[in-house]
Amino acid sequence: MQFGTIGATRSLWLLGALALCANLACSSDASDNNTSSGGSGPASTGGHASSVGGSATVGGSSSASGGFNSGGFNSGGSNSGGMSTGTGGSPATGGSSSGGSSNKGGSGGATVGTGGSSTSGGTSSGGATSGGSGNFDPCPATGDCKVLPLGDSITFGTPTNMGGYRVELFTKAVGDNLHITFVGSQSNGPAMVAGKPFPKGNEGYPGITTANLDSQHVKGTALKDMPNIILLHIGTNNVSQANAASDLEKIIDDLVAAAPNSLLAVASIIPLPSSSSAVDKYNAGIPALVQKKASAGKHVIFVDQFKDFPTAELTDGVHPTDAKGYPRMGDKWYAAIKPYLH
Repeated sequence: MQFGTIGATRSLWLLGALALCANLACSSDASDNNTSSGGSGPASTGGHASSVGGSATVGGSSSASGGFNSGGFNSGGSNSGGMSTGTGGSPATGGSSSGGSSNKGGSGGATVGTGGSSTSGGTSSGGATSGGSGNFDPCPATGDCKVLPLGDSITFGTPTNMGGYRVELFTKAVGDNLHITFVGSQSNGPAMVAGKPFPKGNEGYPGITTANLDSQHVKGTALKDMPNIILLHIGTNNVSQANAASDLEKIIDDLVAAAPNSLLAVASIIPLPSSSSAVDKYNAGIPALVQKKASAGKHVIFVDQFKDFPTAELTDGVHPTDAKGYPRMGDKWYAAIKPYLH
């Protein structure tokens, strides 16, 4: 009987020890998958077995570096750019520590970052190929957007002086219920277009060269109304001169310096059959020039007015026809600036 009592007591002691070991094992497992800190866990799940990249309280792991390699998962937090309250992959810093990316500049992208990307318009530092930011909005929320047509006789509307490309541009805007007006010290065009009074302002100067446009008008009265959008088509009258390209760059620099909050649309010039090789050379350098300014954070875009422009739509080998040539130019200008109009 005594032996039986001792055996029973020892059995109870062994059962207690086994229970204690089991509890210690559970404690060890909990330490490996601590849901309050995100743990370290396997890289495929971001710490804890949940699918959101660790604990919501720290946005990844509990380490000071903010997750695994660089902010949540391998690069830029979870699929949505890290947890919204995390320390590695926060939307306020643009996704991952290197800028992150997003299809539409959302919570994981770099709308205000230092190098991210966005398919809806680049970053706020002007990273888009067309320049400017997806958040750039030069036109007022209400009222007319002031558009400055700037250039030579092709901007003025020679030879009929009946508004040139501005008529088609205005017609398209009215048809889409978008609000624009033209500004400038020059004036011509019909009284009414698309059932509305036609704004006749422009800065088109027949015969003017690139150098004179800059010195006489860009630095003069061209910007007196401080336009929201500037449409620049210049170079036809001196395209064969060696300084035409450098003059164009100076015009661009002076315009963006004087109107830094405006959108500048720079066009390749339309065909000029008498100087076709010079036109080709001049036009070939414009996209790269515009890209250089855009990459520097300037609000500049390129508009290809040369492409697909038939010489049959020139009245005199220089100026577009009112029936087809000028409307073609107006259509291209409108397509370029429509996203900025309200």
